[in-house]
Amino acid sequence: MKLQDLEIFVVAPPAPGWGGRYWIFTKLTTDDGITGYGECYASTVGPRAMTAVIEDVFERHMLGENPENIELMFRRAYSAGFTQRPDLTVMGAFSGLEMACWDIIGKARNRPVWALLGGKMNARIRSYTYLYPDPGKNTPEFWVNADLAAEAAAKCVAQGFTAVKFDPAGPYTIRGGHEPAMSDISRSVEFCKKIREAVGDKADLLFGTHGQFTTPGAIRLGRELEPYNPLWYEEPIPPDNILEFAEVARQVRIPLATGERLTTKTEFGALLRAGGVKILQPALGRVGGIWEAKKIAAIAEIYNAEMAPHLYAGPVEWAANIHLAASIPNLLMAETIQTGGEFHLKLIRNSIKWEDGYILPPDAPGLGISFDEDVARAHPYTGTGLHLQMQEAPCDYRHGNRFEGGAPSKAD
Repeated sequence: MKLQDLEIFVVAPPAPGWGGRYWIFTKLTTDDGITGYGECYASTVGPRAMTAVIEDVFERHMLGENPENIELMFRRAYSAGFTQRPDLTVMGAFSGLEMACWDIIGKARNRPVWALLGGKMNARIRSYTYLYPDPGKNTPEFWVNADLAAEAAAKCVAQGFTAVKFDPAGPYTIRGGHEPAMSDISRSVEFCKKIREAVGDKADLLFGTHGQFTTPGAIRLGRELEPYNPLWYEEPIPPDNILEFAEVARQVRIPLATGERLTTKTEFGALLRAGGVKILQPALGRVGGIWEAKKIAAIAEIYNAEMAPHLYAGPVEWAANIHLAASIPNLLMAETIQTGGEFHLKLIRNSIKWEDGYILPPDAPGLGISFDEDVARAHPYTGTGLHLQMQEAPCDYRHGNRFEGGAPSKAD
């Protein structure tokens, strides 16, 4: 069995576009006709350039290789160009190709991927979602209005969710860490207060930030949130400041979570050694793939840390997350887009089930999904923006900050 062909799909989810502006899927085919699908979560370059990177990684390190030789192919990609260090773009490309290899291996053996990773440790996977507006009600007001957020949280709990995430503390700027505006702190406190009132003890609050604060700014905000007992305070400082997470953890009595922008066990190992973070959020389409994430989970066990796979992408990364989550003992929960996402599920013909707050690991061979290539081809991405983008304008301390969630209304 040898890897023979590669096809790439760049898909734009229709409005409101939860999961980013586009998703990049890979399809690998072996010389004996077995196909596998993966997803690359890398947004440092545009889709055209990323397609070229994926093709180069495949042709240089994987073409003609046995798809079972995942460790060998990873070491080739990780070492490419005399590097042997984390590279977000190359690892993003390899991650999607690696997932497709696991899909092939599982299909060749007629077993789900989780069975090849040590078996099913978790028969159900606790899930969480961001708070999203109802269909047709996606306005900028939703993202800054605590009453609307609390209403959405109550609906999520009624569906079965036991944790909800929200991020009212923006903006996310290219300028690195900043001190939060007092209005941002006040809004964040109001969100926590009203959501806690709406859900009581039925759900955990997951406070999302995206690396936008200085260390003292993160501490100032975090201390104000403590009375509402969030389960985590997510990436409060820029992800490249690994040592500073420990300082925030010393000053704030909320568990810290981070990892969606890190790649490979090298960066996660450094994070764990630095101390302070006990909840890891790898994005499997960026971190190096399923096998690399399994290694990170094993390292995390030594530090008494838990895993919460991140998802702001498409359904193939979601499937990979689920197989990892099913196989590890130190799982906290896994992210979903709502209860699976309408377009996400359409792309995989509803082949993953969500039930009463939990994802059910599929039993079908490989990743257990049925990828609909016709749907993928019918929704090509034609824009120019990146999957996600940060604003250039600095924090506004006088007029307040209005920002939107994961699908800004401004056109590409």
